[in-house]
Amino acid sequence: MKKLAYIEDLQQWMNEFSFSHGVRVRFSETDMFGHLNNTVPFVYFEEARIEFFKSLGFMQDWTQAGSNTIPVVADLQCDFLQQVYFGEELEVSVKAQQVGTSSVDLHYLGRKGNGEPCFVGRGRMVQLNKHTGKGEAWSEEQRNLFLSRETLKK
Repeated sequence: MKKLAYIEDLQQWMNEFSFSHGVRVRFSETDMFGHLNNTVPFVYFEEARIEFFKSLGFMQDWTQAGSNTIPVVADLQCDFLQQVYFGEELEVSVKAQQVGTSSVDLHYLGRKGNGEPCFVGRGRMVQLNKHTGKGEAWSEEQRNLFLSRETLKK
């Protein structure tokens, strides 16, 4: 595997994930050769990220009518490790790697049914105040949820 700046030891990094979400590669997500289109893992990251945030209770808060905060993607990247094909069942895992004042660096791992990684990624999410457009700090409760669920890199 090529060296990735955000992963020091692949096996150790993979073992730190505790949340995952299953997806099946649909025909519409492939090219004429049956390969997964290179834009699709970003859709899988979004789907897994939303389920991850739901599991923490964040989505329920953000989607309430009176909520003052929303999650925004600040950056997102994907590195491809092996080809993925139509019909394959994948597991997309998400973990909070580093929590900032109003942001969180999320890491993603796409694995095939045999457990082998096929793509990996990372991205920063920021919790914004809807009215000011500025970052809004995580509450102590939110921060504790990230810390209790994940092994964070200091």
